[in-house]
Amino acid sequence: MARYTGASCRICRREGLKLFLKGDRCFTEKCAFTRRGYAPGQHGQSRKKLSNYGTQLREKQKARRIYGVLEGQFRRTYEIAERQKGITGENLLRLLELRLDNVVYRLGYGSSRTESRQLVNHGHFLINGKKVDIASYTVQVGDVISVREKSRASEKFKVFAENPKTLPNWLQGDVATFEGKVVSLPAREDIDVPVNETLIVELYSK
Repeated sequence: MARYTGASCRICRREGLKLFLKGDRCFTEKCAFTRRGYAPGQHGQSRKKLSNYGTQLREKQKARRIYGVLEGQFRRTYEIAERQKGITGENLLRLLELRLDNVVYRLGYGSSRTESRQLVNHGHFLINGKKVDIASYTVQVGDVISVREKSRASEKFKVFAENPKTLPNWLQGDVATFEGKVVSLPAREDIDVPVNETLIVELYSK
């Protein structure tokens, strides 16, 4: 399945809630979900009762779209989570949170996960002093994520320094040095995505 290249706002409308895929725009009156909070398409305003399978599928699609991963990537991440000790659903969300593009977003370098993924792909970040430009790279506890010296002078990162973001408990950041550190694994209560991971596990368990 190829990456979705259509309008991001249609995704929010399809899932029935704001997924904040366009960063700051989602907080303005220009947000398409605010203006048209129903599903896109000719029959978008008609209400349809979902089956149990449909509810589970929508939850999986919602999680996949929030984190911006392809179907194959999501399935492989689930299989890794299933093999780990602990609760599979929580393991899944934890692995998604530990993706480099999401960590960059959580640190506040990007206004959305899409923008953060682009920044990673363009090679603006180092992990423990080494350049990493793979958005799906899984960071580990103790890893230090920093902005490359050459990139710090850009307008994008100047804005970041002037408007630091409140970080989740599992991350630490230093605006002055353009560095962030993973201090622990994210607990379920630290993951604020509107996803019921139990439904995803039920879907894949069939």
